[in-house]
Amino acid sequence: MRGLYFDGKLQYREDIPMPKMEKDESLIKILYAGICNTDKEILKGYKKFTGILGHEFVGIVEDSTDKNLIGKRIVGEINIGCHQCEFCKEGLYNHCYDRKILGMTGKDGVFADYITLPNNNIHIVPEGVSDLEAVFAEPLSAALEITEMFHIKPKHRVAIIGDGKLGQLIAQVLSLTACDLTIIGKHLQKLNLVKDKGKVVLIDELKINKYFDVVVDCTGNEQGLIVAGEIVKPRGTIILKSTYNSNTVLNPTYWVVNEINILGSRCGPMDAALRIMERKLFSADGLIDEICSLKDYEKAFDRKAGKVIFDLKMD
Repeated sequence: MRGLYFDGKLQYREDIPMPKMEKDESLIKILYAGICNTDKEILKGYKKFTGILGHEFVGIVEDSTDKNLIGKRIVGEINIGCHQCEFCKEGLYNHCYDRKILGMTGKDGVFADYITLPNNNIHIVPEGVSDLEAVFAEPLSAALEITEMFHIKPKHRVAIIGDGKLGQLIAQVLSLTACDLTIIGKHLQKLNLVKDKGKVVLIDELKINKYFDVVVDCTGNEQGLIVAGEIVKPRGTIILKSTYNSNTVLNPTYWVVNEINILGSRCGPMDAALRIMERKLFSADGLIDEICSLKDYEKAFDRKAGKVIFDLKMD
């Protein structure tokens, strides 16, 4: 089958063996797959991964040990737990000691014609949700994890730092809480996509200090966290959504003196993401920059703005 294989260098191949279905698994034909910033960080050495990249997708179940899934249009959770450790026994598969992660750790990803996934990782896409909406289910669930971990109240003043793909999804989610929302970024064109969700501010024009109850950093760089520390108020909360392949040099004294809460947030509830899509509370308008084939992977990974989607139906 076709796939994008990474072993220190990304390459397009057509000789990759088909994955073999194991107990309690399904064989899934990929329809669309999205490039995430994490995929780009893997190319820089993050996760030290070798194999097929990609974890954002929508597909069709072609075969399964659960015959009720065959023919269903689905998305899938990316963390595969061992079901034996203390975290798995508590339902915290995302923190399993020995977990595999689709397209990142020990499990080939979705930039290929086919994948396999455990049946309990699979979620059926509602009829009213399009394929190109469904491909956002995984990053939208990551945005929802913020509200799963922290109670954002309508009275809270909340800032999102970062106007990229994840920042825009987080803006859509947090606007549903009726909080006083501000989105901070570098690109007016991107900020205009979320101007109906809250106030938008170019970071070069930011003149706010110690103001926000909650600040969400999804910039993917050290500077975003520095800005977050400057604009969060004492005893406020900084929520970190960025993953990147570098060490960050920071002085935590400011956090200590101002009693700042630091909260990491990662993968979230995919069933809730699909419900939001089904209820038309999510829009993919303006989020997709280009749709291309796997063969055009070099151009796809070079794109600096917007979401790039691989159409696996294309030659």
